[in-house]
Amino acid sequence: MLKFNRVYFLLFLTLFVIEACIAIFLKDGFIRHTFGDFLVVILIYCFIRSFIVIHPITLAIIVLCLAFCVEYSQYFNLLERLGWENNTIAKLVLGSTYHMGDLLAYVFGIALVIIVETKLAKQSQ
Repeated sequence: MLKFNRVYFLLFLTLFVIEACIAIFLKDGFIRHTFGDFLVVILIYCFIRSFIVIHPITLAIIVLCLAFCVEYSQYFNLLERLGWENNTIAKLVLGSTYHMGDLLAYVFGIALVIIVETKLAKQSQ
């Protein structure tokens, strides 16, 4: 069901600004490579929850699977196979280098989402 949620949208915008700052100002290191991946799954989750009413666990699993698919597309050099290795937007969306540690960052990001959503659900009961 479609329904706009201002709180999730504001969280999405905040995370988007943080991710943009990381991308612009940090070219290397833990925050750029690992913390950015941790945040990106939360950002995607918040963006989808901004517009769609869906069970939090279901959406968390969907977002995690999507993140894993993107990471595995890097492992299999999807951009090169499609001839998009020089496409800036494709590289930005799909990334260009596979790192096994990114998978762990995605899991931790989604785990935080599930923990927070579970606590919020218990508080509203």
